[in-house]
Amino acid sequence: MAVPSKRITLAAGPSIPAIGLGTWQAPPGEVGNAVTTALREGYRHIDCALIYGNEAEVGAGIKAAGIPREEIFITGKLWNAFHDNVTESLNRTLRDLDTEYLDLYLIHWPVRLVPNEKSELLPVNPDGTRAVDRDWDMSKSWAQMEDILATGKVKAIGVCNWSIPYLEKLKKTWRVTPSVNQVELHPYLPQHELRKWCAKEGITMEAYSPLGGTGAPIAADADIVKIARKHNVEPVNVLISYHVNQGVVALAKSTNAGRLKSNLKVVELDEDDLKKLNELDQQPGNHKRYNTPLFGWDLGFEDWYNKT
Repeated sequence: MAVPSKRITLAAGPSIPAIGLGTWQAPPGEVGNAVTTALREGYRHIDCALIYGNEAEVGAGIKAAGIPREEIFITGKLWNAFHDNVTESLNRTLRDLDTEYLDLYLIHWPVRLVPNEKSELLPVNPDGTRAVDRDWDMSKSWAQMEDILATGKVKAIGVCNWSIPYLEKLKKTWRVTPSVNQVELHPYLPQHELRKWCAKEGITMEAYSPLGGTGAPIAADADIVKIARKHNVEPVNVLISYHVNQGVVALAKSTNAGRLKSNLKVVELDEDDLKKLNELDQQPGNHKRYNTPLFGWDLGFEDWYNKT
């Protein structure tokens, strides 16, 4: 059954469509048409970010679709180089998307980069390492997020790529609980403890990589193929349904019109299906993270990796 209208109610803010179109790595010259096609096929959730470098084209694609703005849920993200000036990052996104507000605004990573003459967005030190401000207090970033929430330029705020240690530290000072935590999430990286922690706090989880990552073999997994045959759908539909069935938002990525339409098909998985999917990472060689941050190990993210 196709359920593109299914929505998940956020603890604070608007409800969010359970399936969204991700625009990360969408090729220039194609992403605008993909956004237009997706909206015309029934998508009502577009996930964007300043660092993707395509928000102007995404905004044009939204306009071309002819769908009223109030019917579309748009997410943007604060990039690492703007932790000391959240408003500037937000205003750039609003300008490029050509919209007066965002439905959701996320802190993209729990790390601040320091712009320099080398680069504004991905600055490096003379030795080639990322120009990271290791002493930056993330509570300062979150306080600014809370402030922009009060302006009405964003309807809800949240985080992206945050693990339990980072969230526990932020909880000590937050006035507003993050509405969303968007992370890498799929059967080979189910992040059960993180999901439990967020559920306890009323934080909705989002999977920005429901199919794994580039070249990931998840859709070819024998157990997933078997479940797909059982429900007479493609393995991709099982992977997206895996999240939607558990109250997790899934961000599907494609610029192909046929796949954009088919990705909206969600099936109801039974308890046996979900149990099998939730245990796939326990099989030898399966547990894997596909998205390694650009910043490398010099961030001291060993703890982050070990606990997510």
